[in-house]
Amino acid sequence: MSIFFGYIFLGLSLAAPIGPVNAAQMDKGIRSGFLHAWLLGLGAVTADIVYMLAVYMGVVRFLETPLIQTFLWLFGSFVLLYTGIESVAGAGKIVMRDNKDESKSKSFISGFLMSISNPLTILFWLGIYGSVLAKAASSYGTSELVLYSSAIILGLVTWDIVMAAISSSFRKLLTVRILTWISVLSGISLIAFAIYFGYQAAKILLK
Repeated sequence: MSIFFGYIFLGLSLAAPIGPVNAAQMDKGIRSGFLHAWLLGLGAVTADIVYMLAVYMGVVRFLETPLIQTFLWLFGSFVLLYTGIESVAGAGKIVMRDNKDESKSKSFISGFLMSISNPLTILFWLGIYGSVLAKAASSYGTSELVLYSSAIILGLVTWDIVMAAISSSFRKLLTVRILTWISVLSGISLIAFAIYFGYQAAKILLK
């Protein structure tokens, strides 16, 4: 059981570092409340599960080809740039109530696209989950492998709920002015990630 909780903690550790998804989730919670922030994070977790399956099935070699990597860097740059600009442009329109009109599916798809188009996610899961997979496969059977993989996913989902709760709480505790600045900073960070992604695509193209 201690090993199971260890893998849950691993999932929490994998989700915790500040990145595009966490920044977008913070902005979404401030702007639209808990449910939309949770759905955005859930979309990202779904993308993580897709990559876990990709690592398990050995298709990551295909994802590592320069052509596919270039496409992912460029697509990821576009997704982050669009989300960042949208965040900055809408910063002055924050209202202190849940946005009932916003599509819940849009929040989920936004998180999924942001994570699935992130080449760092591929390298991340290749390095982290790949090593976990190799160790578990050599030490345990298939049932244990599924169990410990589920523990990692549980950790990711737990972090998603925590982030959604924190970000949606901010909108109740802070003033509109402060929330607006947080939204602007979140948008700027997403735009910065988009520029970095674009730079990585250019490096591959110019090789």
